[in-house]
Amino acid sequence: MAQAFSAGAIVYAKDIHALARFYAAVADLEVMHEVDDHIVLESETLELVIVAIPAATAARIVIASPPQRRENTAFKPVFPVPSLEQARATAKAHGGELDPPGKEWKFQGLRVCDGCDPEGNVIQLRELPADAGLGDVED
Repeated sequence: MAQAFSAGAIVYAKDIHALARFYAAVADLEVMHEVDDHIVLESETLELVIVAIPAATAARIVIASPPQRRENTAFKPVFPVPSLEQARATAKAHGGELDPPGKEWKFQGLRVCDGCDPEGNVIQLRELPADAGLGDVED
């Protein structure tokens, strides 16, 4: 049975399994449902559905290694993490990447860094303070 969540997103992917492994590891999401054409991952507050791109379209898509970022999109999902340093290593181990520490910045009192998943979709990770909930963060 699916958990209740506050927000969600759908990502279309050439390799749904690689993307599911990446987001499960980096964003601490749990696989809740998996069938041939999609995988549902969830946390207490987020549902991420990874949907397979139709085979004919996927055959024309080339994924570089490391992935080439798709910077010209209007959407960038944001995920909280306990440690950007650990997330950087986890992202790399699962086919994605996070920018180096020198490209981190502060936003609303959090350390923030951009990166991408194994298919080049740009993401942002925000390091949450160990002693603060989301409501405790100052601007």
